[in-house]
Amino acid sequence: MNNQFAIDQIDGKILDLLQQNSRLSNQEIANQVGSSVSSVWRRINALEEAGVITAYGLTVSPELMGYSETILLQVSLGQHHDDYLEEFTTLVNSIPEILECYATTGEYDYVLKVLATDMRSYHRFLRNSLMSKPFISKTFSQVVMDKIKFQKAVPTLAARTKR
Repeated sequence: MNNQFAIDQIDGKILDLLQQNSRLSNQEIANQVGSSVSSVWRRINALEEAGVITAYGLTVSPELMGYSETILLQVSLGQHHDDYLEEFTTLVNSIPEILECYATTGEYDYVLKVLATDMRSYHRFLRNSLMSKPFISKTFSQVVMDKIKFQKAVPTLAARTKR
């Protein structure tokens, strides 16, 4: 079963533009892709209805909000029965400093991206929020020293063909 939505070059260009700046008007997009405003509106509407476009938003600087540390935290659960999995999911979703959580393969069950104001606050977070839970057996933290690439935009066919 293929859940991929078929997009053409114009759809790809529209997605690229909106991922760069979601505040562009349909007129501005139409001018840049060489299409009519009504066509752009229909295409964006179809992309939204198909679930290709899931949200519009903005990016906030963690550093300017007081978060000087980004930590990649690997977590292993002691047991994998449904109650623990559900409790872990609820816990992760309740902590705003956890920006992302992925179930993974390998030695650890999950990888989390966590923000902290400093290392002492991260230590408190780790001790009080996670390590106090009986279903968490071990953790491994990696402190991000420098952000080399940060990209929220998903490459479209139009972007991939630029190479």
